[in-house]
Amino acid sequence: MLNFEYRLPTRIVFGKGMEEQAGEEIKKSGGTKVLVHYGGHSAEKTGLLAKVCRILEESQLPYVLLGGVKPNPRLSKIYEGIALAKKENVDFILAVGGGSVIDSAKGIGYGVANEGDVWDFYIRKKAPKACVPVGVILTIAASGSETSDGSVVTNENGNLKRDVGSDYARPKFAIMNPELTYSLPEYQTASGSTDILMHAMERYFTTVKNVELIDGFLESLMKTVMHNVRIVLENPCDYNARAELMLAGSFCHNGLLTCGRKGDWASHAIEHELGGMFDVAHGAGLAAVWGSWARYVYFADVMRFAQFAVNVMGCVMDYQNPEKTALEGICAMERFFTSIHMPTSISQMGIILSDEQIECLAEKCTDGGSKNIGAFCRLGKEDIRKIYTMAR
Repeated sequence: MLNFEYRLPTRIVFGKGMEEQAGEEIKKSGGTKVLVHYGGHSAEKTGLLAKVCRILEESQLPYVLLGGVKPNPRLSKIYEGIALAKKENVDFILAVGGGSVIDSAKGIGYGVANEGDVWDFYIRKKAPKACVPVGVILTIAASGSETSDGSVVTNENGNLKRDVGSDYARPKFAIMNPELTYSLPEYQTASGSTDILMHAMERYFTTVKNVELIDGFLESLMKTVMHNVRIVLENPCDYNARAELMLAGSFCHNGLLTCGRKGDWASHAIEHELGGMFDVAHGAGLAAVWGSWARYVYFADVMRFAQFAVNVMGCVMDYQNPEKTALEGICAMERFFTSIHMPTSISQMGIILSDEQIECLAEKCTDGGSKNIGAFCRLGKEDIRKIYTMAR
């Protein structure tokens, strides 16, 4: 087990009707004028945006609105938000939505609180030194951005999808009412649950030994997600199943399940380039590449993959041939993805990759071949090219 530090400064406010506490939570965090940041028509259609405005007015908190956040949030929207927040002297940002809205809100917070171009933080040119406080009313169980330090943004100039992590951007609070996820389309529910699973697997496949406690947490979380996503796909208004998914999404990405271990994150790096080039749903893109990544790297620790197969996917251990068990576990996860209508190849997303596009993706993923990615098995440009080829 590795040395670690862990803290979770985000206050979780969980349960039915808890969005009514948004005004009080903003005031606790020192907010006096709010930028309400949201996505598209869903927040308006469901009445949530009108409810949020009513809550802020009753709390005597002035606010301005900025909608239009798209999946794979765009840098241009962040620039728009920075300009609006500065013009209106905003000192708090309320993200009403899921990971894309939250990540965009964090980007705006960085841009307002720091000098220079906010994109420099995402390309590691410099590090942020502050962030305007962010709060969240969560509407989808997926990214875990409501309690994480991360923000992922797409720059339309070059179709680059990049991330930055800093405790400055951890939300001050996350209001999590599972009822707000009832109206989600099946595809978004499945894609979001896949994102949760992938956050777990990125941590689970580690080279660090003697991490039994967190292994157990991760195994339980993955089984919980797989069980409950099937329930909500049949009954979208099952509160208890929605609650399990929502809590799993936050717990999986708030830092707790990284304690004492080093995650891999190669699948995320590979998907980020797909998302930047083709604007695919993040969870679906991860499902499309994971099996190919797994088959390419499992040899690095066959017993870790066999443990996953037995403890998570319910396979029977073949002690004479653990490699067989490891591969059965990979196949079992792909069957699960298929059962919830997630892709297991890039072509299943309607994308036919050319050799030239694969070369471009591998080039971007490794900064022109200058860096390796992953920790479970270090991967260079040629490895990434092979994985994209396997996955297409």
